[in-house]
Amino acid sequence: MSGTVLIFDVNETLLDLRAMDPLFLQIFGDAAARRQWFQQVVQNFLVSIVVGSYADFGTIGRGALEMVAQRLEKTLTDDDRGRILGMLRELPPYPEVGESLKRLKAAGFRLGTLTNSTRAVAEAQMRRSGLIDRFEQILSADEARRLKPAPEPYRLAAARFGVLTGEIRIVAAHAWDIAGALRAGCKAAFVARPGMVLDPIQPAPNIVGRDLAEVADRIIATDSPA
Repeated sequence: MSGTVLIFDVNETLLDLRAMDPLFLQIFGDAAARRQWFQQVVQNFLVSIVVGSYADFGTIGRGALEMVAQRLEKTLTDDDRGRILGMLRELPPYPEVGESLKRLKAAGFRLGTLTNSTRAVAEAQMRRSGLIDRFEQILSADEARRLKPAPEPYRLAAARFGVLTGEIRIVAAHAWDIAGALRAGCKAAFVARPGMVLDPIQPAPNIVGRDLAEVADRIIATDSPA
């Protein structure tokens, strides 16, 4: 058994948000509204961390949706909101994810997830995607009452696995998640999915790959016991 615990971000790391594009095209008339929405979600939860307020990820997602609708001069119905936010529970995994997780588990790593979504949404996502059996624990930053990249969620993950933060490697496709993990004392691995780049003014992780298959190869080479 490896001494390193692997903790995975979920949205855009394991699961593909692009599956929501047809729905945004139908409701907003532009699939690119999905990217605007998720960027607004990220901005809003980062603001909440800085100013010291707290709302769960679903509340933040709904608020961001209203902001995008206002910006694009669209009127959303309750059905529109429900369909968009509900689809987060139904996202498909990227093609290489299932096999990559299987290889990491077979190599002796303990696996978990840590997402800003609530635990109920995270568990629904993992069941729907068929990935839930790959993980020892499904964790939510909501349990820490602080969202990533604040340090509390990473410390929560370490505590739940009974290890030090330095024994955790966060695997994520977001520069802000990588920065938060490293600042909290964790190791990190960056999944450089299309359009995702690291922040050049923050410390860089020692593992980077174009997809989870490449990242898994490098984790096994770096963290597996000799």
